[in-house]
Parts: sequence; structure tokens; C-alpha cells
Amino acid sequence: MRVVVDLDLCEGNARCVKAAPEVFALNDHDGVDLLMTEVPESLREKVLDAERKCPRCAIKLEG
Repeated sequence: MRVVVDLDLCEGNARCVKAAPEVFALNDHDGVDLLMTEVPESLREKVLDAERKCPRCAIKLEG
């Protein structure tokens, strides 16, 4: 599975960071950095939770 963040939509609310800190991190510019793009099955539910919690729908899990 691959996670994609639309940085044009991202507002840096950090809800994804709270949901899946193994995958997302807040950077110095109040945006989100991906710590990995290929997500292992063990983190699938956390990334789906982050996707649901994103107020701008900037996160997509593909595959």
C-alpha cells in the first residue's frame, strides 16, 4: 500500500501525526512530511484513521 499526501491541500493540522506517528511528521513549516510512502499491512488501520481524520482530505491510501 502506498500513502500519498496532497501538500497543496494540507494545512498542517497534525491529526494524521497523532493517528499514525510512524508514517507522518509535522515539519518546521507546519506541513506534513511522510516518514514512509510504502505502508506495511501492520500500519494500515492507523493510516486509514489518519485519512478519515484529515479535515482537508489531503491523505489517500492507494493499493
